[in-house]
Amino acid sequence: MKVPRWTARLRLALMYCGMSVASGAVLLLITYLLVVYLPPNAVFLKQENTTDGPVLSGGVAGPPVNVGALLGVSAIALVIVAFLALALGWEVAGGVLRPLRTITTRTRRISATNLQERLALDGPADELHELADTIDALLGRLEAAFDAQRQFVANASHELRTPLTRQRALIEVALDDPEATISSMRAACRRVLAAGDQQERLIEGLLTLASSQRGPGRRERLDLAVLASDTVDRAGAEDLKVEVELAPAPAYGDPRLVERLVTNLVDNAVRHNVLGGWIRITTRREGDRSVLTVANGGPVLPRAEIARLFQPFQRFDAERTGVRDGHGLGLSIVAAIADAHNAELRADPGTDGGLTVWVAFPAR
Repeated sequence: MKVPRWTARLRLALMYCGMSVASGAVLLLITYLLVVYLPPNAVFLKQENTTDGPVLSGGVAGPPVNVGALLGVSAIALVIVAFLALALGWEVAGGVLRPLRTITTRTRRISATNLQERLALDGPADELHELADTIDALLGRLEAAFDAQRQFVANASHELRTPLTRQRALIEVALDDPEATISSMRAACRRVLAAGDQQERLIEGLLTLASSQRGPGRRERLDLAVLASDTVDRAGAEDLKVEVELAPAPAYGDPRLVERLVTNLVDNAVRHNVLGGWIRITTRREGDRSVLTVANGGPVLPRAEIARLFQPFQRFDAERTGVRDGHGLGLSIVAAIADAHNAELRADPGTDGGLTVWVAFPAR
């Protein structure tokens, strides 16, 4: 014999039935106590209004109710009520859980190929409707994440294909040249190596971005001022005016990732600058946050386009910025590291050009 599955509907139905039986049993007990303790020959008085005025009359109550018969009939009624309560509870539980079955059925139909579908549950704004809205919001975030992943893979494939195509073309041209010399072959090999270095930098950036999105591997105390000072010393900004104002700015995070964040911001400020431009780097403590600010001069950047720079493989027109190399991963790595450390990130265009990036880390 197959044992029925202990479903939520069955549990609710049994709960309704148990509540009904318990209520009936209490009512039966109260009735039994009243009947048992009722005096068998109670004297009663009553007042009657006549033409001669109010007259009192009295009498003696009749024999008590048959307790045994009363209990028997009541027990039969209680059993009938129990079966009716179980059936009614089963139907009521089915109606209550029907939206939940709808949520389960629709959710099972949704996969990675149709994440654009939503539950769109109808009905009152109760807890089940709130659950459906929460799942819809989760599906929306998953759809955005899948779209971003597809776009990221497409962009990464394109960026990796470019140096590979260049390498292949350089090798084919060198091999097809009937008058090739040792000098020309060496020059072709150097260009192939340069394309390989470009691939290596791109792969390193992709790995750093992936590790940043995964979150800090270890957390420990660090000082943004110390990291910024070390980064400025090796930034290679000899042709730029560098202003440094470093006050102690303690933070808590992965030193390797935070150092990469500072390095990327300083490198971005150096690369996207103008001849004879400037860089300003400051660290300070603001309440319960430690703030790092990196500002630089450069070409005028539209505010509406700045948010796009923090997405992978996004960069401004080379004719506008004057920078033609790079893969557009630097600021996206900064955004991923800041998000992994629950740090607030903001970027604003300078009034005379350039960019100011502001990162606030929790101090503890």
